[in-house]
Amino acid sequence: MEAAPVPSKRVTEPANALLDAAERMLVSDGYARITTRSVAAEAGVNHGLVHYYFGSMEELLLQVLERFTDRLVERQRAMYRAEGPFIDKWRLAMRYLDEDYAAGYPKIWLELQAMSWNRPQLQERVRHVDEEWRSTLRTAFAEALDEHGLDREAFPLEAVLALVMTFNKGFQLEQVTGIQGGHAELLAWIDGWLAAQERRA
Repeated sequence: MEAAPVPSKRVTEPANALLDAAERMLVSDGYARITTRSVAAEAGVNHGLVHYYFGSMEELLLQVLERFTDRLVERQRAMYRAEGPFIDKWRLAMRYLDEDYAAGYPKIWLELQAMSWNRPQLQERVRHVDEEWRSTLRTAFAEALDEHGLDREAFPLEAVLALVMTFNKGFQLEQVTGIQGGHAELLAWIDGWLAAQERRA
């Protein structure tokens, strides 16, 4: 089945108000409890503007995820482009995990994944968001492997990328459900391994 055409993203005050309101409500209520009337009331606009600007509730919520992701991915790309050793960037990225949790991003990301599970027409958009993260990390990790002189056969780039992506998603899922067991220990272990690579390099 072909995906429905995506409405153009009109940058207007009511549209931004709806995006901001939906972002807050995804964190506080979850996608299943958001309606056109409730999100419009939160935004302080007429509920008919949800369909006028976005065409559907699903499109509004997808654009919330895409907008939030764009902000964070640009931050990550700037961080990895900066001068300095990879270990400093890794440590900053791990601090960003806590900042992003406080801002509600993991909840929004997980809510939109759940929304797409039984809706194949939405999955392509969610996969595109995932690929934005992967492409950012793919470039950074390729440079890190070269920086530390690590053998690409022993450390295949796509395998390293998949490991870190699933590691980050596991952290996010457990953060949202209040599970923290072993997180600090795992981060300390990874940090020690990276520090050892820095010394060898």
